[in-house]
Amino acid sequence: MSTAPEGWSYGPWHEGPDPLAPPIDLREALDEIGREVMDGASPRSALEELLRRGTRNTRGLDEMTRRVWQRRAEIQRRHRLDGTLQEVRRLLDEALDAEKRALFPDPSDDARFAEAQLDALPPGTAAAVRELSEYPWRSEEGREKYEQIRDLLGREMLDARFEGMKQALQSTSQEDVERVHQMLADLNALLDAHARGVDDIDERFDEFMRRHGEFFPENPRDVDELIDALAARAAAAQRMLNSMSAEQRAELAELAQQAFGDPRIGQQLAGLDARLQAMRPGEDWTSSARFRGQDPLGLGEGAQAMADLAELDALAEQLAQSYPGARLEDIDLEALERQLGPDAGVDARRLSELERELRSQGLFERAPDGSLRLTPKALRRLGETALSDIVHSLRGKTGERQTESAGAAGEPTGASRPWQFGDREPWEVSRTVRNAVLRTASTGGGAVRLDVSDVEVVETELRSRAAVALLVDTSWSMVSEGRWLPMKRTALALHQLISTRFRNDALQLITFGRYAATVELPELVGLEGVWEQGTNAHHALLLAGRHLRRHPDAQPVVLMVTDGEPTAHLEPDGTAEFDYPPQPRTLVKTLSEVDRLAKMGASVSVFRLGDDPRLAAFVDLIARRSGGRVVAPEVDGLGAAVISDYLRTRRR
Repeated sequence: MSTAPEGWSYGPWHEGPDPLAPPIDLREALDEIGREVMDGASPRSALEELLRRGTRNTRGLDEMTRRVWQRRAEIQRRHRLDGTLQEVRRLLDEALDAEKRALFPDPSDDARFAEAQLDALPPGTAAAVRELSEYPWRSEEGREKYEQIRDLLGREMLDARFEGMKQALQSTSQEDVERVHQMLADLNALLDAHARGVDDIDERFDEFMRRHGEFFPENPRDVDELIDALAARAAAAQRMLNSMSAEQRAELAELAQQAFGDPRIGQQLAGLDARLQAMRPGEDWTSSARFRGQDPLGLGEGAQAMADLAELDALAEQLAQSYPGARLEDIDLEALERQLGPDAGVDARRLSELERELRSQGLFERAPDGSLRLTPKALRRLGETALSDIVHSLRGKTGERQTESAGAAGEPTGASRPWQFGDREPWEVSRTVRNAVLRTASTGGGAVRLDVSDVEVVETELRSRAAVALLVDTSWSMVSEGRWLPMKRTALALHQLISTRFRNDALQLITFGRYAATVELPELVGLEGVWEQGTNAHHALLLAGRHLRRHPDAQPVVLMVTDGEPTAHLEPDGTAEFDYPPQPRTLVKTLSEVDRLAKMGASVSVFRLGDDPRLAAFVDLIARRSGGRVVAPEVDGLGAAVISDYLRTRRR
């Protein structure tokens, strides 16, 4: 068994992120954000939604908020605030019973007089305790119970304002009472000096802590920290009193004078409360809460419950992130762990790291108008994911075409493959030699000799160049029918494929609704669906022809994604003419652009989404006149259909 080196010690990690924790999975997070953005959300709202929802391994802000409100409701549903009054009443009843049992056998007049005194006690608990302050107890048990009442009141009154005081003063002597009284007197004097603005307040604070530091385990560093801590606790105690009935508050106020059997303690505490309220008026001194449970809480426990409720309210606000300039770093992790446990702190740290990494790794940037948008780096990652999903969906399908060519004049892809008969590509020497060494070693042979099975050749692809126009329908039906996101993912995948595998190809993205427009990839990804009438395929085909004419040496490829027949065309003055059902003039102008493209050698592949018979008839006509074809994929298969057709047309 290994042991730590001398002088070393091991323990849990408490400073900053866990150095052994797995790295943040930005790809999964970016995919989630990308889907939201392509579905019409802004990058900022998409990031906020991700943080609210969380990831597969990390609970989000919404779940933590739900737990905060659940914890808050549990405190109020389980507890009640009259625990101290109930305990005092119980001790008083036991003291009186013990005293009456001691008096009963005594036949003297003094015993009867004492019984009459006890029978004449006021019905109120506080009044009865006050009346018994000078009573000459005959029962030792009765005297002890009565002293327990005084001690309990003193410890509860202190615990309501000094956390942990009840446990620290389990048994109190007269010397303890004097120490407490002296501490309170010195504390009030220190606060008065601070209010006057004396110059030596730091020295007075140090002297106070030297004498009474045992009462303040939180170890405040200066008088302001001391006041902050005391005011927060005192405000919680006041909110607890506000939550009681008027009768309960009156009982406690009267009982406070019996704390430790020394009325000076209650007076000092009242003065302390007044000073703290004057110094920290911003604390919540006036609100209340409704407790409806059966578990009674003492004064200290009640004050802690009110402090917990305030802390939970603050956590709910921090987790909501709804205030200006909100950041996940605002969340009080210590408070979160106190209320919800260590696992909540871990989740909050992970979300904070995720937000910080997404921002620091250049995945978001500011647009000229000040809005947040995805950077080219982020778009490349989204494109990689979209293309990878499409390639994965194509794998294993019979009859699919290879995407690499064995042409000797091809461009290296960076990969290699085993040599086949008829291949003329150059050898991939390092992998060929490696294969020979491994084969020889596995068979136990001596000298390394090449075998035809060892040979690998450099994989290449054709260097032919294509001018590609992708026309995507952006009419409202694409949004309402759930085709918006698949359309954008298709454009991302095609853009990624061309920019990485066919870099010489020229891709133009064209959107068409009432009007058509050429767009860059970031514009298309961030495009929001807008309700407008018109599917102007005529304008889109016109822009496609303009793109093809700019690249006369390239193979023309036109791909159109649409779910509606043409209902608009462009007039010579640049206005869009809309009519439904489509007018013959719209159809004629659209088909005339198809014919122009056909004369340039471009066939139009139409990807029809939907089963409208009029749309099916029209796109069939486009395909026949251009020598193209019609593909009617399912929405989830749109990307695979477009990529496959692009590769088929390009190879041809």
